[in-house]
Amino acid sequence: MKVVVDFDVCTSNAVCMGIVPEVFEVRDDGFLYVLDEHPPESLHGKLRDAVNSCPTGAISLVEDD
Repeated sequence: MKVVVDFDVCTSNAVCMGIVPEVFEVRDDGFLYVLDEHPPESLHGKLRDAVNSCPTGAISLVEDD
């Protein structure tokens, strides 16, 4: 599974970071960074929570081929 963020929509509010800090980080510059675009399966449930909790809908998950 791959994490995709639409940075044109993202407001870097850190909701996702609060749910999955292993994957998302908002740094001092105020921007969101994806730390792991292909996180392990053990984090997929938390990632789905982050997608569903994103207030702007900027995060999506796509299946790897």
